[in-house]
Amino acid sequence: MKITVLRQPDLFEKLQPEWNALLHRSLSDRVFSTWEWQSIWWSAYQPGELWVLECRDEAGQLVGLAPWFIQEQPIRGRVVRGIGCVDVTDYLDIIVDSSCQQAVIDSIACYLSQHRDEFDAIDLCNLPEDSVAYTQLAPALQAQEFSLDLIQQEVCPVIHLPSTWEDYLELLDKKQRHELKRKLRRVESAAEKIDWYLVSSEHDLDTELDRFLDLMAASHPSKAEFLIDSRNVDFFRRMSHALYQNGWLQLSFLTIDGVAAAAYLNFTYRDRVLVYNSGLSIDTYGHLSPGIVLLAHNIKLAVERGYRVFDFLRGNEIYKYRMGGQDTRIFMLMTRNDAPEPGVIQ
Repeated sequence: MKITVLRQPDLFEKLQPEWNALLHRSLSDRVFSTWEWQSIWWSAYQPGELWVLECRDEAGQLVGLAPWFIQEQPIRGRVVRGIGCVDVTDYLDIIVDSSCQQAVIDSIACYLSQHRDEFDAIDLCNLPEDSVAYTQLAPALQAQEFSLDLIQQEVCPVIHLPSTWEDYLELLDKKQRHELKRKLRRVESAAEKIDWYLVSSEHDLDTELDRFLDLMAASHPSKAEFLIDSRNVDFFRRMSHALYQNGWLQLSFLTIDGVAAAAYLNFTYRDRVLVYNSGLSIDTYGHLSPGIVLLAHNIKLAVERGYRVFDFLRGNEIYKYRMGGQDTRIFMLMTRNDAPEPGVIQ
């Protein structure tokens, strides 16, 4: 294995033909690790110096990528972080060809050990509990005498979808099943016309994104504040266009008497639907629970289209559990002397 550290922004252009092909051969094939997501995130934010580890086998084939950067921090110094960390990305990992996974992992750990003079700390966020970084890189680093903490960062509730809508409803407890049906009936009886739609080729994506961002800002003060930053808006727009072109974007709206009342910006990738963000006209339609109504339509569509997982992504908001979500965990991998409280998860 040959490892090279890539530092120039043109690395994304050079790796584009190989990046997603490697991702599809890995156990880390998630939308947040695609070339599209990673390159757009870096272009939008650039919070440090690129430090991407490229691993190739003897034949020159790309078999591993550690999409990292080094950020200078006042107290901790030069910190190795994952591209995408932390706010607008939900899952991160290193990307390794599953046919030679252990050899690549060992090579990366050895490289980090031999180049400790280039960084002061490691801080890898948003690692799913089944990620390669959590399950294999961490012990490989410990074997290289790194002292690490693995700290639970957040939870990502998911629904393992059954084959029919009726079976999904049976997953809910009796009270929540009754409440969902009540909300669906109430919105139908409260307006002359209820409709919902997915953005498709017959729509103008920029117009629909404007509508979504307006609803997103109206749904909560923290979201409105988030959208004040032009970098965040730029990222949302560019990311949405790129994922839409690949068939990975699912933007849906619920309209009440012709007016947009709720919206979801989801991703559809491999066997799952991922609920990335939402918008809601609370002042006008909040009493009709349009967000839950549209969410139910999204779940029903996912069942009908044969998706296996409906992923609510990061956060333990109560509605996720009421709709059937079950926790999965994500972790932070940090060098021990930089680990925050509370405690260590062994």
